[in-house]
Amino acid sequence: MNFSQPIIDPFDYVVFGGTGDLARRKLLPALYLRDLDGQLPASSRIVGSARTELSAAGFRELVEASLREFIADKLDPAVLARFLARLHYVSVDAKAARGWPELAALLGDAPRQIRVFYLATAPELYGPIADNIHAHGLQTPETRIVLEKPIGHDLASARAINDRVGAVFEESNIFRIDHYLGKETVQNLLVLRFANSLFEPVWNHNGIDHVQITVAETVGVEDRGGYYDHTGALRDMIQNHLMQLLCLVAMEPPATLDREEVRDEKIKVLKSLAPISRDDIATKSVRGQYRAGAIKGGPVKSYAEENDIAPGSTTETFAALKVEVRNWRWAGVPFYLRTGKRMPEKVSEIVIQFKPVPYWIFPTGSDRAMPNRLVIRVQPDEHIRLHLWTKEPGPGGLRLRNAPLNLSFAETFKNNHMPDAYERLLMDVVRGNATLFMRRDEVEAAWEWTESILDAWNSAGDRPKLYTAGTWGPSEAVAMIVRDGRTWFDEQAGYGAGD
Repeated sequence: MNFSQPIIDPFDYVVFGGTGDLARRKLLPALYLRDLDGQLPASSRIVGSARTELSAAGFRELVEASLREFIADKLDPAVLARFLARLHYVSVDAKAARGWPELAALLGDAPRQIRVFYLATAPELYGPIADNIHAHGLQTPETRIVLEKPIGHDLASARAINDRVGAVFEESNIFRIDHYLGKETVQNLLVLRFANSLFEPVWNHNGIDHVQITVAETVGVEDRGGYYDHTGALRDMIQNHLMQLLCLVAMEPPATLDREEVRDEKIKVLKSLAPISRDDIATKSVRGQYRAGAIKGGPVKSYAEENDIAPGSTTETFAALKVEVRNWRWAGVPFYLRTGKRMPEKVSEIVIQFKPVPYWIFPTGSDRAMPNRLVIRVQPDEHIRLHLWTKEPGPGGLRLRNAPLNLSFAETFKNNHMPDAYERLLMDVVRGNATLFMRRDEVEAAWEWTESILDAWNSAGDRPKLYTAGTWGPSEAVAMIVRDGRTWFDEQAGYGAGD
């Protein structure tokens, strides 16, 4: 994996769904920021495409407004003018022939030009778009296609999408994106584990008591009610984001950072996950749904009151799991995963809790119950903190304090731009570097394991437990971990408390 940012070869980047929310908030700002850093070749073009009838000038106005809304502090007049000049627009119907000849004419006949098709669309359009790319002769030896998550709704639909796109594109040219893998702290997890001899000897069941992975959001479903009500927290977050984080924590060291060797180790983890069956679904999983409450002092309505939610919906907005990785390294080490909407804080982090020392020689007043922890904060305020025991300064008695060794990215790398995940991933596609993208077998293995939970939930027939918006989920999620004599990590007062 190359962590540098060299200038890349010229390219055409075609964004389907180019007028949508993802393109406006993330993709186009990320491409502008790469231009700001001087990374984009002068001849590179960015083509927006959607069903919306829009002129190229109208698209440029839309993009400029988006840049001024989301990254106003990064705008440079000269770079902005250069970036807007790169933009083109073609109205295309993904399922029909309309617009495809015009797109082909714009791209032209340049077989050695790198060509990227980014599908920021609904998954059901992935197959038709791939078919039309092939039918209209837009595929070259240097063409890549990018698929946003979710890849399907279940194992069967994921396989159907992979089959249809795979009939047109070689696997090496299919980039299944999970933006979490582009985050600086997540990439640093590989460096932390495999570049520092301090951790590897204890990164196993001999040194680690358990692992916690939390991805919490303060937002509700916003304007995605219709989509989310058919998805839920397990499909939306755990099947992809949290599974990828778990793989990076649990994987064996690859021989090199070659993309296939890294992904080979990740698939081994997914295949080692113990299914959660109906017999243990009650003790190893909790699903919840938020009711009315308050977030940072402001009232919010319940999930049932959100727009486009079916009456009596049993869709979960919170899920917590106790996961077992069945291999030698992790035998007996539980992984606790949780994610939810309408949480008190927006936070994504990994907590590695080490086993306590075998015998405590210090005064009994010391809180021996607080073990060493390694906290890897993915977002916000990206940092890595190692919580250690130390002596408080002063004469007299021996007083201990648990204090962190803190690597704050903002403080340590003050003059460095902290790129958004999409900045790296969009350029990795152009380079053809798929290390931080998901391979077909990864996606399908994650779905296969996830379906064991969905099937168990459906068989049990229980409704999600209600939790008040602004809390850390149902009390049952606390009970699940407390039964094992553990607690959710609490870096700040109140963090991790149940409803």
